[in-house]
Amino acid sequence: MFSPEIWRFGRMMAPIPEIQNLRREMNRVFSGISQEVSQDFPAVNVWVGENDAIVNAEIPGVEIEKIDISVIADSLSISGSREPATLGEGESYYRQERDFGRFTRTLRLPFNVEADKVDARYENGVLSITLPRAEADKPKKVAIKTQ
Repeated sequence: MFSPEIWRFGRMMAPIPEIQNLRREMNRVFSGISQEVSQDFPAVNVWVGENDAIVNAEIPGVEIEKIDISVIADSLSISGSREPATLGEGESYYRQERDFGRFTRTLRLPFNVEADKVDARYENGVLSITLPRAEADKPKKVAIKTQ
């Protein structure tokens, strides 16, 4: 129906570049509007092994006393709060991208956790949590009997 020459010489408007231009313009218009704290804060990495899971959460600028960790069965919740920076007299923000306030992040793990053996460490803005697998959830080797 349409030959490639029509698109090549610009006789018909190509929709993809126009959509990209619209997206850029919308981002520019709304860039000054403040946003709610993302549901994905803090950012996490989760490694799962045979006997445990390790969760690393990035929470820079949060005091250790303001972090709460709770484990129930196969769910891990990390919550806390980050205080806003105090400005001196006559100072104002030129640009503010770091959020402040309360946050909560709940993760579901692929197994139940031994809650009383959980280990948490906080260093350089990274919270590392080791979550040992509950004995009841560990795979059991079944012996095959012969007659």
